[in-house]
Order: sequence, then structure tokens, then C-alpha cells
Amino acid sequence: MSELETEAEKTRAEVATYLRGLADQLDGDGEVTLDLAGREVRLTPTDPVTLKLEGESDWSEGDTEAKQSIELELVWRREAETPEEGRLDVGPEGA
Repeated sequence: MSELETEAEKTRAEVATYLRGLADQLDGDGEVTLDLAGREVRLTPTDPVTLKLEGESDWSEGDTEAKQSIELELVWRREAETPEEGRLDVGPEGA
């Protein structure tokens, strides 16, 4: 399994803009390109796509604030005859 992950603090408006761009890419038939930790990752979603959505709140007695989150995961299967065909298509850093 190969995985790249990134985390960045953004405004709600910036996140909404990013998600709209991702939605536009998913609406097409081609690749989806992500910028993860300065690396360009290209994925080719196939139908069907499984949407996993989770809402979570974490609060403990004595805390002055609660941590809340939305987790969104898209999962699909694509044919691969070798491990290399199943790996992420990652461009060089800074691409």
C-alpha cells in the first residue's frame, strides 16, 4: 500500500474552494490531481466510488473547547496486474 498525506490550516472559504475543484475533477472522466506535501499525485477514479463520511466530536470533562472533525474518504477499485500498476502516480517534489 502506498499513501501520501498532508495537513494544512486553511479558512473555511479556502477549503470550500479546494473541494469544489476536487468535485469538478471527479465530475470528469480523467485523472484527479492532488498536491500532497508538495508532490503531485495523480489518481484515476473508476465507477463505482464509495463515499465514506464521518462526523466526530471529542470533548472531555474540564476541556474548554471540543475538537470536531469531518472525515471524507473516496474509495474505488481499479484493475492492476502488478504492484507497480496499483501504486500512486507521484510526480517529483515541487512538481
